[in-house]
Amino acid sequence: MIDRWVIGGITAAILIGGGGVSSLLIPKDHFRWFMQLRRPRWLVFEPLIPFIWTLIFVCGAISAMLVWEQDRNLTEKMLLMALYFLVAALTISFNPVVVGLKSLQGGLIVGGAATVLVWLLTLLVWRISGVAALLLVPYVIWGPIGTYVTGELQKLNPRD
Repeated sequence: MIDRWVIGGITAAILIGGGGVSSLLIPKDHFRWFMQLRRPRWLVFEPLIPFIWTLIFVCGAISAMLVWEQDRNLTEKMLLMALYFLVAALTISFNPVVVGLKSLQGGLIVGGAATVLVWLLTLLVWRISGVAALLLVPYVIWGPIGTYVTGELQKLNPRD
């Protein structure tokens, strides 16, 4: 049987490695484009966003580990891990889509899809482990906020 630390390690590698690799592939002028976008005046918490995502990623990895540990059939666990993976893949694809493709609309789609899927995941996980579901709450809360901010960026930068 696969140990829970393997699940946590895979999750961490996907989130940290995927985000880091994708950043290396994005041209530097695309980062300049993103930093020059007009932002809402109320977006004073932007410097905290990397810390918020770190918390969300850590909580998500621990949640996956707890779910994996439960005495369930392997097929059910694998399907849940696939859903965790899909949420992670959508999450780390946000920067390559928004910055790499210069697409705020794409960011809305990716961010919105990840948010809906994490809500679904939370509901599915709740019946297995309340603690694992509670660990997904930071994403459940932040997902709509991040998607809303992306929508506001799109309104303020309609040509982008």
